[in-house]
Amino acid sequence: MSKLETAPGRRSKARERLLSTASRLFYAEGIRAVGVDRVMAEAEIARGTFYRHFEGKDDLVRAYLETTDQDIRDRIGAAREEIADPTAFLRAVAAGIGEDLCGVGFRGCPFINAAAEYPERDSAIHQAVLTHRAWFRQVLQDAFEQAGAADPARSADAMVAMRDGAMVAGYLGDPQKANDTLVHSVAALLAAG
Repeated sequence: MSKLETAPGRRSKARERLLSTASRLFYAEGIRAVGVDRVMAEAEIARGTFYRHFEGKDDLVRAYLETTDQDIRDRIGAAREEIADPTAFLRAVAAGIGEDLCGVGFRGCPFINAAAEYPERDSAIHQAVLTHRAWFRQVLQDAFEQAGAADPARSADAMVAMRDGAMVAGYLGDPQKANDTLVHSVAALLAAG
């Protein structure tokens, strides 16, 4: 847990500036490549203020991943509320991922990137990655089950693998081709039942 806990609905502007700056830099340049001194300088935050909000860099990295996770949960939750049909929901999730990987400044999946930089499975950072992935997979499994898939767990595993592959392909190759492949593959998975 971060050192500073604020009352519900109240957020520290300094903490938000640190987190926003760190998120931008960590995603664009890599987590290990960016030091906290640079984050503090670009956020225009003093060292003492940083340490009132975060215990250190690992705490800041964990907060970055948890914030990214929450943003994705919010987007998926909004889509789930809007789209009652589970098949249409799964197609929308694939389309949303495709839009992300075709976006300006796309540099791959922030969770895959973080796991590559923090391979120690027991680290708080790697655990934040695993927590996100487990949640995402469960959302997919629930949707496949509601859609009547013969093996919802296996279908969810397949879609997670497709997503991971599309994220890497979108960063290393042609993002539009990766998007098209992902959308086509998910449609084929849904048609196979």
